[in-house]
Amino acid sequence: MAVVGHGPELEREDGAAKLLRALGAEVFTHHLWDDAAALIEQAARLRAVLIETLSRPDYAAQISRSLRTLPELSSVPLLVAVSAAQVAQLDDAAGYNDFVVHPYLADELYARIRRLEWFASEFSNEERLKIGTIVIDRQAQQVRNGGTLVPLTQRERALLIYLCERRGRATTRRELLARVWGADYQGGPRTVDIHVRRLRQKLGDALPLRTLHGVGYRVDAP
Repeated sequence: MAVVGHGPELEREDGAAKLLRALGAEVFTHHLWDDAAALIEQAARLRAVLIETLSRPDYAAQISRSLRTLPELSSVPLLVAVSAAQVAQLDDAAGYNDFVVHPYLADELYARIRRLEWFASEFSNEERLKIGTIVIDRQAQQVRNGGTLVPLTQRERALLIYLCERRGRATTRRELLARVWGADYQGGPRTVDIHVRRLRQKLGDALPLRTLHGVGYRVDAP
């Protein structure tokens, strides 16, 4: 992960970089006013970015907004470190995902980073399927987005699972009708479009679902 902050703060004995290294993490430090190119070069390896400005939450907000404008870093989880006296000054609209209070508790810092990694991770197994903030629990027959339960019908859930299991692949309406509704279903492809629209309404931008005109649909690969 990367720790971004003032030069002196990055070298503090109680700073995040040294604490995280002591916990066994691979840490890349980036000084606040350095060229962003060095940080972009590390983008593919970054699991999270910690913005350590402590007494200057206004700097944290500026950095968060700047990082979100960079395509390479737009989806990397951001954690802001702030001193206890400055918590009330944090800008919740700055684009970061979470914050942690300094002086750090090692367990809390580790837990918050792991939480960000969980929300950013994607996986699929027999029990659960996760894409971004969407978690599909096959056994419980539930779908959550960012931890919030999303009320889907059985057909909507089945359609979502089928599309997500084929992430990165184009899926035709005919295939969706056959696989989700069954070969005996007499309805037309318009049924698929209606259910896709409902999924988009309920899951919003969390679902990277693209319409392929004249073909069907595709859940975009990360």
